[in-house]
Amino acid sequence: MASYSLFCLGNPLLDIQVTSDEVLKKYELKANDAILAEEKHLPIYEDLVKNHKVTYVAGGASQNAARGAAYVLPPKSVVYTGCVGKDELAEQLKAANKREGLDEVYQVKEDEKTGACAVVITGHHRSLVTTLRAAEKFDKSHLSSAAVAPLVEAAKVYYVEGYFLTHGTETVLELSQKSAAAGKTFALNFSAPFIPQFFGAQLQQVLPYCDIIIGNEAEAEAYATANGLPDPKDLPAIAKYIALLPKSNASKPRTVIFTQGAESTVYVTSTAPDSPKVVAVHALTDAEIVDTNGAGDAFAGGFLGAYVAGKELDECVEVGHKLGSMCVQQVGPQYKWPKVQVL
Repeated sequence: MASYSLFCLGNPLLDIQVTSDEVLKKYELKANDAILAEEKHLPIYEDLVKNHKVTYVAGGASQNAARGAAYVLPPKSVVYTGCVGKDELAEQLKAANKREGLDEVYQVKEDEKTGACAVVITGHHRSLVTTLRAAEKFDKSHLSSAAVAPLVEAAKVYYVEGYFLTHGTETVLELSQKSAAAGKTFALNFSAPFIPQFFGAQLQQVLPYCDIIIGNEAEAEAYATANGLPDPKDLPAIAKYIALLPKSNASKPRTVIFTQGAESTVYVTSTAPDSPKVVAVHALTDAEIVDTNGAGDAFAGGFLGAYVAGKELDECVEVGHKLGSMCVQQVGPQYKWPKVQVL
């Protein structure tokens, strides 16, 4: 059995992408947002497939990042798990992962449908509407199964999307606590503003076991507002606050990273909380940007790939920027093929 360095957990989804102002208005969506589907949104998936020109892309935040890390690292470095149904959507996900060198150990539930995400693109904005379906039926016991347990034990770094906290906090706690006890690295992405906003209690449970936190400026602002911090726009101060929160494995520093799209990325470590680092982004022209969907996941994948490869934090951020830049020049969370050397 392969010994993977990076173990990723998340909600596997098939992205159904469309470019349409009309769909945005019809379903009362914000141009740049990520939400879980409410009752009024549920017809959107069939509507897109029936009435619009769609593009299918393997999705799910953690799965996107895992594919990015796999792009950066040698083969058999990254493995991903989550729950899917036994259907055509799952087969499309498996095929996409295979193409991009990501190994998966899905939990498969035969009586469930694979999760989907409607991606409505307007200009450089994307509105994500997710129906989790099978993804939220993941059983914690899958981590202890004969196929998965050895992979968990062998990994050096773990990565989980914040979205998983909407249904699987116990699973995230088990993985993060194992990581902390073994002196390994556990990374969590805030994923969307609604996670710190509405799942703050779940986030607070997991944060003591997190060594790396990744988010963007909107998620940082949501966290600051939810936790009563004085200035929700002050990224270095928010990063410092989170970096200095209580930590289970106090011997290992915590790093908090906030991206800002085309603006500089800011990060703070608990060992130097008053010395925030700012890493410039090599901005693209408007004409070069095709689709921003998945750019944050691409950043996370690049960062993690470089981190697993033993690079310094500044270089990890730079590699994250390279993958983010590569991603926004494609349709959906995808990378350039044949491979471009980024490490």
